[in-house]
Amino acid sequence: MRIGVYSDSLPGLSRRDMLRWCAERGVSDVEIGVGAWGPWPRPHLDIATIGSAAERDRLGGELREFGITLSAVNAAGNLLHPDAEKRKDAQARFWAAVDLAKAMGVNRVITMSGCPAGAVPGSLGVFPCWATSADDERLFDWQMTHEVGPFWRSVSDRLEKEAPGLMVCLELHPGVTIYTAAGFEALAAHIGRNVGLNMDPSHFWWQGIDPVTVVEALGDRIGFSHGKDTLLFPERIRRLGVLHHAPPADPDKAPWHFAAVGEGHDTETWVTLFRALQKAGYDGVVSIEHEDPRYSGEEGTARSLKGLQNILQRMGQG
Repeated sequence: MRIGVYSDSLPGLSRRDMLRWCAERGVSDVEIGVGAWGPWPRPHLDIATIGSAAERDRLGGELREFGITLSAVNAAGNLLHPDAEKRKDAQARFWAAVDLAKAMGVNRVITMSGCPAGAVPGSLGVFPCWATSADDERLFDWQMTHEVGPFWRSVSDRLEKEAPGLMVCLELHPGVTIYTAAGFEALAAHIGRNVGLNMDPSHFWWQGIDPVTVVEALGDRIGFSHGKDTLLFPERIRRLGVLHHAPPADPDKAPWHFAAVGEGHDTETWVTLFRALQKAGYDGVVSIEHEDPRYSGEEGTARSLKGLQNILQRMGQG
């Protein structure tokens, strides 16, 4: 396995400075973000110029200068947003990411499944996180049948024609329709093998899911991996649960928050996860995604880098 960095982790650095930061620390793989979700203004790629040959040549030159490989293009966002303009923007960014990946010889694009509205039109996505009332029990099936399934079937078909060899890796992220292994298994009936998974264990830990079980269920569909941990606070969870309405941005109050690798779960837990990934056939990049509210981008990414280095060393790969 190789350690990489997701560029959105270092929003305070220009692209050249971000690449230099990685090179100086021995990181040889970078995933660059262009999606609707992420830091604004975007410091590393401009959607207005991403399609120009000059911009792509400049990016390629900088990657070569710093000895960096472009591991993936990330188009995080809600590609099925009920607001027409936001949906259009998110999908435009996704297809721009696909075009950039093709032009740069990259075979991975990362995004989410999207979250549409329900059967009644609206301007906000409706997250199907339960089925315990008569109003909600059919929401997931409706979204899958009318929005998520047809959209991803069309994407899979188009990729097969226009970008053979490229895999779109969905991040199973609560807040969008496909956020668990069971959800992906339902989606699998609609898609080809060119739509797979981005394994981000942090999103499973706070839900109470052991990410190893996801690997065991869907390991042959994993095409990429993020390195991010989750710090859980049992006493706060006892009072607030994990579906707290506030974003996990205040480390002094949140029942859980994302954390630097190794600061939420110990080294042995990570070693077990990585060995499961390897057994399932994934032995590629683990791309650090910094979202720990306690640290700046540089400090949090450096902490995750150290954590991952310790894990790989324990596995005999350091």
